[in-house]
Amino acid sequence: MQDDLAVALRLADAADAISLERFGAADLHVVAKPDLTPVSDADLAVEQQIRALLEQVRPEDTVMGEEFGSGDETARRRWVIDPIDGTKNFVRGVPVWATLIALFDGDEPVVGVVSAPALARRWWAATGLGAFASFADRGAVPCKVSGVTDLADASVAYSDREEWIRAGRIAGFDALLASAWRTRGYGDFWSYLLVAEGAADIAAEPELNLWDLAALVPVVREAGGVFTDVGGAPIGPGSVSALATNGALHEIARATLAPAE
Repeated sequence: MQDDLAVALRLADAADAISLERFGAADLHVVAKPDLTPVSDADLAVEQQIRALLEQVRPEDTVMGEEFGSGDETARRRWVIDPIDGTKNFVRGVPVWATLIALFDGDEPVVGVVSAPALARRWWAATGLGAFASFADRGAVPCKVSGVTDLADASVAYSDREEWIRAGRIAGFDALLASAWRTRGYGDFWSYLLVAEGAADIAAEPELNLWDLAALVPVVREAGGVFTDVGGAPIGPGSVSALATNGALHEIARATLAPAE
């Protein structure tokens, strides 16, 4: 596990070198994908570089990436890559974006690295090895979830209320927000890492792709939290939603988000 984590951190270094150089570039090339979400030349270059490095150091493993698809989906070891999570931020000059790198061993993500070079921050974890964060020139600091036990005292992080409307789950989501002490739309990867750091207590999204969440799971879990889909099922290859909490609030958050009978 330590060796795989070292590989993931090396991949993140390579990704940062490309993405940070392209961030804010006057000649950044951006096009719309078929689903109308943007993709930049940086997204493509980062994923290509990660795939090339994995071919050198882990040639037997398969790779699933947002931009170039997946290899053997039946393989036990699968790297899941989001080259730039938060591309809309990236192309508009907002520094809240990151490269997400995960390794699945079977149905479970066991390594996760999230690197946000424009924020000078990085988070990483592997099963049994703990979760850590670094900021600017500071060394690694362990991540630990909060001790909040009452929803009325909780801080809830999310991305976009409109997503819950489209998913037909707005009633439960609004109930969660109304019950909490504080709510903020930090968005994308950052919401979940705030949970891992203990700065937020609950983060959730109703519709995601696997590459949006896989790398976040080990970080939250190793920090002492719980990470499932919105219905409470374990995160696996077929997961399409996310609910991360400090653990103490997980069941009440899940129940509040559940659609009415």
